[in-house]
Amino acid sequence: MRAIVFTVVAACASLAGCASAVPTAARALGPPPTPPPRPLASGAIPTEGDFVVKNFRFASGATLPELKIHYATFGTPKKDAAGHTLNAVLILHGTTGSGRQFLAPQFAEVLFGPGQPLDVTKYFIILPDDIGHGQSSKPSDGLHARFPEYRYADMVALEHELVTRGLGVDRLRLLMGTSMGCMHSFLWAERWPEAMDAVLPLACLPVAIAGRNRLWRKLVVDGIREDPTWKGGEYTEQPRAALRIAGDLLAVVGAAPLEMQKRLSTPEAVDKYVAEIGPKWDATHDANDILYAVSSSRDYDPSAELGKIVAPLVLVNSSDDFINPPELGIAEKEIQKVKRGRFVLLPASPETHGHGTHTWAAFWKDILLDLIAKTER
Repeated sequence: MRAIVFTVVAACASLAGCASAVPTAARALGPPPTPPPRPLASGAIPTEGDFVVKNFRFASGATLPELKIHYATFGTPKKDAAGHTLNAVLILHGTTGSGRQFLAPQFAEVLFGPGQPLDVTKYFIILPDDIGHGQSSKPSDGLHARFPEYRYADMVALEHELVTRGLGVDRLRLLMGTSMGCMHSFLWAERWPEAMDAVLPLACLPVAIAGRNRLWRKLVVDGIREDPTWKGGEYTEQPRAALRIAGDLLAVVGAAPLEMQKRLSTPEAVDKYVAEIGPKWDATHDANDILYAVSSSRDYDPSAELGKIVAPLVLVNSSDDFINPPELGIAEKEIQKVKRGRFVLLPASPETHGHGTHTWAAFWKDILLDLIAKTER
């Protein structure tokens, strides 16, 4: 049994009120402070807060006396006469991302506005930052390589505690996630099968990570660890080569071939693109944070327990996804184990975004609407 004490820090309208308790000097190497989010096109502003967990025991057996999970929410929970939540939607982000990625126009302005599929006046939207990401506890806060090596099991456990203990939500109207969040969605649906009405995983496979998906992750991890300036994680300046290896690989694996062939059609266009993305990546990422985030997938494998999922589930992948190539035929095979599961493969086009199509809601919002309609209570 885990010895955990939960504390919810009062939600704040601006990030200044949710600043980390870690001294500034200890945080100097990490990413810069995140500015307050811009309002949605509708004018809605997320409420932000920190959920503090004390004495959390990781799957490895390591513990932290205190960690925080940052989150943002839109809307208000609605309860039935018995006190059960009716309108909560949990959206889980990808590796090295944060809940803030879902405030981008291609996601938020397609889903969250008035009359849109996840209208924030109708639903209670929950956008957590996973441990190791965003404004949640992470190695760059000061522990560096002494931070416990978390796994997906730990991340999912903390997401669940945030939702249930921190926000008082006992049931999800919809669980959805992109990339890493897609994989977390499968773990959620297996571990708490009765806790959701519908599941929409976007851009992943429900099997152990292998092949080139495993390869690029190992290349990132080894590239960081083998950089002499990484110094076992105790660097005093960001290991630039390690950061650049990670950024370059992520730029390639997340790319869309048709779109990129059109946009980067000349050597000059490629040179300009590389010159722009490199410094932006270096300025907003930390080598230890990336190492931990990429390593956390090492023992992910939900395939044996897919039969435990009872909620209607639609897995959506893209034909131009380098990370989850459709040629493998894995999704079609594994979805048959899910009692009420369905798989949709989006066709590639010059407008799709490869693996990143998961965050361009225009390509799959009709699938979401159909899932919501078919699971109305």
